[in-house]
Amino acid sequence: MNHPDTVVHLLRHGEVHNPEGVLYGRRDGYHLSELGKQMAEKVADAVKDRDIVHLRVSPLERAQETARPLALARGLDIVTDERVIESTNVFEGRRFGVGDGALRTPSAWRHLWNPFKPSWGEPYKDIVARMMAAVHDARTAAAGHEAVLVSHQLPIWTTRLHVEKRSFLHDPRKRQCTLCSLTSFHFVGDRLSQVSYSEPAGDLIPTGDKKAPFSAGGAPEENKP
Repeated sequence: MNHPDTVVHLLRHGEVHNPEGVLYGRRDGYHLSELGKQMAEKVADAVKDRDIVHLRVSPLERAQETARPLALARGLDIVTDERVIESTNVFEGRRFGVGDGALRTPSAWRHLWNPFKPSWGEPYKDIVARMMAAVHDARTAAAGHEAVLVSHQLPIWTTRLHVEKRSFLHDPRKRQCTLCSLTSFHFVGDRLSQVSYSEPAGDLIPTGDKKAPFSAGGAPEENKP
């Protein structure tokens, strides 16, 4: 493998305070929990000595709060970018727990007819288009160095599926994208040469959160491009 000229890391935000267990999606008012703040500090500490020169972040509070320790550690400005925001989902604001969630309501079933699109939320191809545009802008801004994009689980995972030429149809419980994980795109020039993955805050993740979280990721339904 050729040595990468530029690396763009897609960082998922830390744990969110969500005692009601709702699918919070793009809603305001969902901040990092105390554990989530610890995760953000840990990932910042893990990468602070890397050659990171550019930081691009979703406008949602949990992403901005995850980015702050890294911005301070590297002396970087936070570039807020709407293109790396969470995906939309018709179940936003509703509980999605096992046995008591939105899927118990028959009226919700009409949204589940097409898992390939998906029919319950923002089309995967639209997520990929906006995320890849932001990735390439970050690559240009950090040419010869490294950049970090702070985003959300589904946008990051969908983008990884795209660059690895894998099907968008997947089980949300099997996404390799834990809290404060790094999905890293390695570029030689403008060509993506490798995808790597790491979990700097993996030891802080509660066992239960290894499953699909309450974000906007999906309804029921490694590593080179």
